[in-house]
Amino acid sequence: MLHVSGTRLLTSDGTPVRLRGVGLGGWLNMENFITGYPGDESSMRLAVREVLGEERAALFFERLLSSFFTEDDAALLAGLGMNCVRIPVNYRHLESDDRPFEIVEDGFRHLDRVIDLLGAHGLYSVIDLHALPGSQNQHWHSDNPTHIAAFWRHRHFQDRVVHLWEAIADHYRDHPWVAGYNPVNEPGDPSGKVVGPFYDRLVKALRAADPRHVLFLDGNTYATDFTVFREMYENTVFVCHDYALAGFAHGGPYPGYTRGEWCDRDALERTFERRSRFQRETGTPLWVGEFGPVYTGDPDVDGQRYRILRDQLEIYDAYGAGWSLWTYKDVGLQGLVCARGPYLERFGPFIAKKRRLGVDRWGSTMEETAAELAPLHRLLEEEAPGWDPYPWGARYQTDDLIRHILLAQALLPEYAELFRGLGDDELRALADSFLLERCVRREPLLDLLSASLGAEGAR
Repeated sequence: MLHVSGTRLLTSDGTPVRLRGVGLGGWLNMENFITGYPGDESSMRLAVREVLGEERAALFFERLLSSFFTEDDAALLAGLGMNCVRIPVNYRHLESDDRPFEIVEDGFRHLDRVIDLLGAHGLYSVIDLHALPGSQNQHWHSDNPTHIAAFWRHRHFQDRVVHLWEAIADHYRDHPWVAGYNPVNEPGDPSGKVVGPFYDRLVKALRAADPRHVLFLDGNTYATDFTVFREMYENTVFVCHDYALAGFAHGGPYPGYTRGEWCDRDALERTFERRSRFQRETGTPLWVGEFGPVYTGDPDVDGQRYRILRDQLEIYDAYGAGWSLWTYKDVGLQGLVCARGPYLERFGPFIAKKRRLGVDRWGSTMEETAAELAPLHRLLEEEAPGWDPYPWGARYQTDDLIRHILLAQALLPEYAELFRGLGDDELRALADSFLLERCVRREPLLDLLSASLGAEGAR
């Protein structure tokens, strides 16, 4: 079992371990750009259930969980030289809103399966609660259908998360291949006054349930602000996220300018130094919980994105930082491998429509439907010139509310209707499009990672 010793993670016999791997996004916490639906996960599941009915919707989603990650996937990651997978989890697998504080024991089934598969191939797991009741941040990846992070406003939601983590920690307290717990992904507490005391309370509860596993704690404002920590906790890694501005969908050339900011290798290193300052000053391990560019299909642009990634990996090596690349598998934007087959044949045109409208926050260039939104931006600049909403300001907030929430939710019925009339075998075939054997591998990315990790195994 791993533990923190100064700036390093060590095994029980004192061997240093630098955790390097991927995030398993889109699996136990589904995301719109990863599997192709619009909006947030719970709204999507409801829309699909209304078309398929409860039992047949359950058939599809259960098959998707089984196909999305198998022993073949674990073998691929091990062959690349990785030793860790960060597993995002939506709380709804383990607790329901209509029965709060009641743990759904069956919800551990797939998580147990994948943690054991990874362990059999020598990979640690970091369990990441990615979506909390009430939503801990303002965006889709916390399964938030609004822009309000109600988690920080209601003690009820916080009580439920403490109780949920006590159950998770009790379940995995003796598992040697669980590296530790990442209890709150990318908190977005606008006041910055609730998250620190909540961490104090949560850490105490987790330590009582499981005194040995490492805690991986994200800073506020999406794992970038560490001023919220009021004390140092033992056996803890403070986690930063380190997305490069030029690597976003709206990123410019690299090296070059993106939205008025120059980005090159030196700029990447300065950004990493700023985001990891707290860890370095406190002498705690460096671990980047999320980072990674998105890809466009344009060879020239993607070549620049690979260069961004290569530069970041070299910087992390220089500082001895561990990392978890986002994300392993999707429908084409960012994954190491990408689904094909019946799912893309059926949903491909709809995914293209989403791209044209820019309704996925993570895949948007911020220029789609720009002409339609321009009058609204101008109106807000004129009538509310001092408006600077948390976390990213007026332009991003307006896009989030109009394009990524309103338009995205308006498209949900169209997505769900694509399931209508399908037989059980056809539903299974859709889900099985995510089997590794049916995916396309992003070979330049796999080659880059294999070289960085010094892997000798064939994939």
